[in-house]
Amino acid sequence: MHSPIQSISMDNDGLKKLKSKSDLHITRKVWHFIGIITIAVLFHNMTRQAALVTSMTCMLGLLLLETIRIRSLSFNKFVISLFGPVMREREKYTYTGTSALLVGTFIIIFLFPPKIVTLSLLFLAMADPLASYFGVKYGKDQLVQGKSLQGSIAAFFTCFFISLIFYLAEGLMTDRILIVSLLTGLCGAFAELVSIGKLDDNLTFPVINSCLVWALFTVFGASV
Repeated sequence: MHSPIQSISMDNDGLKKLKSKSDLHITRKVWHFIGIITIAVLFHNMTRQAALVTSMTCMLGLLLLETIRIRSLSFNKFVISLFGPVMREREKYTYTGTSALLVGTFIIIFLFPPKIVTLSLLFLAMADPLASYFGVKYGKDQLVQGKSLQGSIAAFFTCFFISLIFYLAEGLMTDRILIVSLLTGLCGAFAELVSIGKLDDNLTFPVINSCLVWALFTVFGASV
């Protein structure tokens, strides 16, 4: 007789197997969305100096904890017991996407004006998980390094609509809002598509997107 309790797959160190990038992993996407929206709201209500100090403190603190986790099997087991549902298999013995996210957030807060930072955070919160969802579920036409045409289209439309609403709310470039929103959508889709070596897209996405949107704002003379 088979046991009704399904066994949990473990690796050689006794750590349970986690989901991979090819899984839908809805829990992680919800965690991703809530976490980044929270960061965006906090950033919107802070001065730039306070945002820089806060983001640097959180980044360094998490990197320290991650380093300890990677070096300590017992601490790693404890962390995985808490956060395993939102982690991926490849993150068990290396830095997680959350660390990359905080590094990316600090970089864009340090380098770019607040409006560009807010827009990039909104893109990362919504476009990145939606692109991943549509890529995993419907991605039949592969483009580069596991990124699909279907995922990129989802990223484009998400970034387009976010841009449209954001520009209207901020009163930015409203006389040419359609073309600017379309171009901003393309910036977001391109940033989501690009992979740089083994760097996590939670780091590359906001930085690349901020660079592109900053260039777009400069060309169209938008006030930032």
